[in-house]
Amino acid sequence: MQLQIPTRLADSTVVDNIKTAVENSCPGVVSCADILAISAEASVTLEEGTAEPRIKQEQIPSIPAPFESLSNITAKFSAVGLNTTDLVALSGAHTFGRAQCRLFSNRLYNFSGTGNPDPTLNTTYLGTLRQICPQNGSGFVVTNLDPTTADTFDNNYFSNLQNNQGLLQSDQELLSTSGAPTISIVNLFSSNQSAFFASFVQSMINMGNISPLTGSNGEIRSNCRKVNGS
Repeated sequence: MQLQIPTRLADSTVVDNIKTAVENSCPGVVSCADILAISAEASVTLEEGTAEPRIKQEQIPSIPAPFESLSNITAKFSAVGLNTTDLVALSGAHTFGRAQCRLFSNRLYNFSGTGNPDPTLNTTYLGTLRQICPQNGSGFVVTNLDPTTADTFDNNYFSNLQNNQGLLQSDQELLSTSGAPTISIVNLFSSNQSAFFASFVQSMINMGNISPLTGSNGEIRSNCRKVNGS
C-alpha cells in the first residue's frame, strides 16, 4: 500500500511553486509535510470527495512497497500504532492516482516466479493491463490505480477489489488473503461510502500523529527537494 497524492497535485513543480509562495510570505514556518497534506486535502475536495476535518501532515516510516505481503504491511502499520482499519482506509486513497508498470508488471507475466499471471487478477483486467504494459515495454508508463472512476474520490476502490481489479499486489491482498481481518472492512467500505469517508478522515489524523517532529527536532526545508544546506 502506498498513499498517493493525485498526479496533478503531486507534480514536483506544483509543490515547488507552493513552497516558494509560502516562503516568500512567511519563511521557515510551513513544512513540506504540511504542504503535501494541504495538497491532498485540496485534491480530495476538487475530486468531489470529503476533506473534513482539516488534516495536518502525512508520515509513515518504512512505507510499504506495492508488492509486499499483507502480513508485512500490517506489521509496519502496527509498529507505528496504526490498526487494520487504518490500513484499509488509507489504502482507499488509491481511489485515484496512478502507478508505473514496473510496480505491478510481475503480476501480469511472472507472479512469484511462476511464469504465469497472478491468479487473483481479473482476466479481462489482465488483458487491458498487458496492452498498457507490454512485457518488454517501458516500466515507467503509468495507468490509473482505479480503472472505474479514476478522477473521483469515492469507494469504488473497494468494489474493484471485489471484482479482482486491484492494480497493485498490496491492494488486492486486502481482500484475497484468506482469513485476513481486512476482508470484512473492505466489504463494509464497498457497501457504505460514508463509513469509508469517516474512517479515512480519522485514519489520516492518526497518521498525522505519528511521531511529529517539534521544537528544534528536524527542520523546515526551504526547498522540498533537498535538506537545507545540501
